[in-house]
Amino acid sequence: MKNLTPLSLLVHLLMFILAVTWLYPFIWMVVSSLKPTAQIYTSGLFSGNFTLENYTFLFDNSNRADKPFLRTLFNSLFISLCVTACVTFTSMLVGYAVAKTDFRGKSAFKNLLIVQMVFPAFMFIIPQFVLMRELGLINSYSAMILPYAMSAWGIFMVSQSFKGTPNDYLYAAKLDHANLWGILRHVMMPLNKSILAIVALFTFSSSWDNFLWPLIVMRDVDKMPFSVLLATFNKSYGIYLGPVLAGSVVQMLPVVALFLLFRKYFLQGMSLSLK
Repeated sequence: MKNLTPLSLLVHLLMFILAVTWLYPFIWMVVSSLKPTAQIYTSGLFSGNFTLENYTFLFDNSNRADKPFLRTLFNSLFISLCVTACVTFTSMLVGYAVAKTDFRGKSAFKNLLIVQMVFPAFMFIIPQFVLMRELGLINSYSAMILPYAMSAWGIFMVSQSFKGTPNDYLYAAKLDHANLWGILRHVMMPLNKSILAIVALFTFSSSWDNFLWPLIVMRDVDKMPFSVLLATFNKSYGIYLGPVLAGSVVQMLPVVALFLLFRKYFLQGMSLSLK
């Protein structure tokens, strides 16, 4: 083990302080969600009476105020899973075409993917809203799924990974009379499962935390995702700080669980995105 110099000790200490500074708001939120609202600001961080009444209020008593949090939690899960499945599947299909086939306009299509990744997503909100309105999909699950069924970032990442797959595997599969789906299922997916997992994980995370678009297209409370209903609850019932913090913890839990379970893929995705 290398001897630590004073400079390295100072750097490690600084990194530790920064890590604690970053983690403290999350720790405070989780601990405060287990306290009665009256004790959140009056007691210390780990002192006071700990209870689950905030979570009970969130998923039980809040229905009396027309805030069906449990229903919207399942809405968020359904929407996120559908978007993740669509993006992973379409990224695999289009990524294969970009990486392993030749077609007219291929270079222009690749440039279009890059341009779409450069522009911020909010620039497309108004055209998407007009399209959903013309299709009669406003206030429906389809309005929250269809605009995100494909991802330029996902196609780009998958195509870059597919390029690294030797063509000899494809020739061998074609000699065995494998069709396109057979090649994708038995060759490309097993050899590129890491990048597919990265695309799926990042897509689920972004879809789960999506707030602005559902806020625009959804009107029915029973169809809203959890994030939007929590924001409206915070605005209307701001005095119930405990249930609001409990809802924030619930909103955060799936992403944290995914990160802990698939930490390796998240880190790989970050390194690939920065290259």
